[in-house]
Amino acid sequence: MRHLFILSLIISLFFVSCNNDNWLERDPKNIITDEQLWNDPELIRSLLANYYDRLPAMHGVFNTGGMSEIDDAMWSGHFDGNWRNDFQYGDDYGRYWDYGLIRDINLALDNIDQYSVELDEGEKNLYRGELRFIRAFVYFELVKRMGGVPLVTEQLIYDFSGDPSSLQVPRAKEHEIYDFIYAELEEIKTDLEPNNASQTRANTFTALALESRAMLYAASLAKYNNQMASPITLPGGEVGIPADKAGDYYQKSLLASRGIINSGNYGLYNENPDKGANFYEMLVNKGNREIIFAKDFELSLKVHRFAYDNIVRSLTEDNEGSSMLTPSLNLVESFDYLDGTNGSLNYKDSNQEYVPYENINDIFENKDARLYGTVVYPGTNFKSTPVSVQAGIALWENGKYEFRAAPNLGDRYEDGNLWTGFDGPQDNAQFVSNTGFYMRKFVSEAAGASTRGVSAQNWWPWFRMGEIYLNAAEAAFETGQQGEALDYINTLRERAGFPENSISNLTMEMIRKERRVELAFEDHRFFDLKRWRMAHEVWNGSDDSEDAVVYGLYPYRIVRPGHADNNKYIFNKIRPTRFRRARFFRFANYYASIDPNVLNNNPKLVRNPFH
Repeated sequence: MRHLFILSLIISLFFVSCNNDNWLERDPKNIITDEQLWNDPELIRSLLANYYDRLPAMHGVFNTGGMSEIDDAMWSGHFDGNWRNDFQYGDDYGRYWDYGLIRDINLALDNIDQYSVELDEGEKNLYRGELRFIRAFVYFELVKRMGGVPLVTEQLIYDFSGDPSSLQVPRAKEHEIYDFIYAELEEIKTDLEPNNASQTRANTFTALALESRAMLYAASLAKYNNQMASPITLPGGEVGIPADKAGDYYQKSLLASRGIINSGNYGLYNENPDKGANFYEMLVNKGNREIIFAKDFELSLKVHRFAYDNIVRSLTEDNEGSSMLTPSLNLVESFDYLDGTNGSLNYKDSNQEYVPYENINDIFENKDARLYGTVVYPGTNFKSTPVSVQAGIALWENGKYEFRAAPNLGDRYEDGNLWTGFDGPQDNAQFVSNTGFYMRKFVSEAAGASTRGVSAQNWWPWFRMGEIYLNAAEAAFETGQQGEALDYINTLRERAGFPENSISNLTMEMIRKERRVELAFEDHRFFDLKRWRMAHEVWNGSDDSEDAVVYGLYPYRIVRPGHADNNKYIFNKIRPTRFRRARFFRFANYYASIDPNVLNNNPKLVRNPFH
């Protein structure tokens, strides 16, 4: 009987096979085949979304911790994260080496050529263009951190011969990577035109924006590295761009910036007559014409917790910590006054006596409006609610002021008035500002944005018009086109509340200051100081440095009954206790070290200088 059963089973399978010759060749239900993927625009876009999501950043994309590692802010969150205030830049700081993503892109480019038979050529060119844009973006992130890297534009496939040397690609020259980025973007920018209405996918103007930034970096490296007493180079050119290439790179950057500015497709956000609120809204209101290319977030799909991490302490909607990233006095003082005077705050007079102010925010009056859009400072609102920022009282005793903080945030003094605010500041504390300032830029005011259960959905701007105007100004200035550079800078400053043509004699130092205040916390300052070869001078490790040390400014209410200054406010500059070590950037930090495992796997690679 057993033999008869087996025989009948074989016969039944034979007849099934005869009736359906493809029975054993049916597509699996749980795997998407290459043919299915590369002929389905929806699936291709899903794959592209994954690659866009993997675009690298260093201090950006709402990276609270990373943003606190330069001089614009300090870490005021949980104590076990205080290493961010203690550390000095290590050899591996900024290291990036994602050849996995490059391999995925190269594979995708091969597959779209091999399998896409149902797409028309325009669709293919668009998807190819997006893949090549992402690859160019990745190579830019590689070269600005590592210098020249292996240039791999096709799959490296092992032949199992026992000899891996064909997979070991040497480093290209630093300028060759920048040249590759430019050539790629020039080739694909027309193919990307179908996306020109998108702000979250690569398009013609996104390609120009990357050209604008990358060529500016290459130009300034060619210029300023070669002005050093001992330029940072390698014999094979893996590090170090010849000085005679600077002019061409500056011109390429300027042409790309002009292409965006003159297109009419984008413009500086200028919708709110309140200049400070306008600057804040520009980065939380999705879809406005300032944004060229952004990383999207959506409540139903993907959110971020920047508001949860950084909202003003008393306004958090959660019961856990907030206020982790607190802006520095250094940054606040880099915003000039609208009358053109230097932004240093007048908290002491020429005799080193404290200057009393009637209102707590008077010291910030008539500042560059971008300060309001970037920082929550004493006397301002957030979510239409006054912030409660007051460090304590200044009690007049024995001919001088004694500063006294309350035992608890929100306590009132014996005269019935506020002693210490609900929002501090408080020295050597966690989850409250240690500097006297809070973040406003990027912190969403939307309902639920500061809760873990909802979080925020505002965009991260990869490229926006503010940067393009600054890139254009710098490139024009460096190529001797002073009038054009001046127009770009004054246009930006007018948006910030300065009078028309507020600057008449532009300098490179002014351009650098404009970049700092316009682009604060947007992942530019670290790389700007590197490409200008100034980072080792600004972050020199000295405890006496006004740049390398993060400072705070604490407001105190004067308690001096019977005196005209009673209940006025004075301010005291402090070095927060939790900021323990001055920032120290070494020559070795201009190019991050290559991981030892990478070096061991590829003997053709040379080490970066000082490593």
